Amino acid sequence: MGAVTIERGLGPEGRVAVVRFDRGDGVNALSPALMRELRAAAQSFEDDAGVSVVVLTGAAKAFSAGFDLKDAEGRARTELGLGERRAALQVGPRMCAAWRAMEQVTICAIEGHCIGGGAALAVSTDFRILGRGAHVRIPEVALGMNMSWGSIPRMLQLMGPARTKLAVILASERIEAERALQWGLAEEVVDDGRALEAAMNLAERIAAEPPMPVMMTKTTVDRLAGALDDLASHMDRDQFALTNLSEDFAEGVAAFLERRKPRFRGR
Repeated sequence: MGAVTIERGLGPEGRVAVVRFDRGDGVNALSPALMRELRAAAQSFEDDAGVSVVVLTGAAKAFSAGFDLKDAEGRARTELGLGERRAALQVGPRMCAAWRAMEQVTICAIEGHCIGGGAALAVSTDFRILGRGAHVRIPEVALGMNMSWGSIPRMLQLMGPARTKLAVILASERIEAERALQWGLAEEVVDDGRALEAAMNLAERIAAEPPMPVMMTKTTVDRLAGALDDLASHMDRDQFALTNLSEDFAEGVAAFLERRKPRFRGR
């Protein structure tokens, strides 16, 4: 059985669905297999006109620790040639793109940590609700790579240029829930353990509205706000592939796995 479950038929007229992903390890890192499951979950709503709102949530105490650096398939990418590596690097971006492309309104309920690829997934949804003790962190730069998966344009729309730079460049700093709310990275902060409840409350309010104009409004806003997204992020996969070839990347990942401070040399 996979780590992703889908529950449909909730809320007004059964128009709310919940997608939960939980690897049961307290960390909830994104392996390539899990990312494929999450992409398939999003795509499963393409022809489901009966669902107006989809709530996405992770484990009860951890949304996601981001890309699983210990996963065998992920680590094997470092042995691939550039062309094969570019193809292998599509898994994360395709997952985020599938969630971004959904016509249903999407709400992300976040407890605990939301790190790296987890943050990229979260900003691919329409709304984010955080538990008070939750935090967001974007550690890619600290690992010697760029932030990719098409997430920087989405963060820019939410937070503006300066805060997006701070969030991505100051990779070791947590964005606590209250600061995420102040910066526009979250729409609501609630008591710990109640993020899903609050997300369901918002979902039910939206689902009670006429479905077609809700969908049209979401699509119009997304097209206008994201009109330049492809232009802004078309190179992030190649930047990621390039930084993965650097000595700093090898040092960043090694330091992470060995739990020590990295020494970067700009090469």
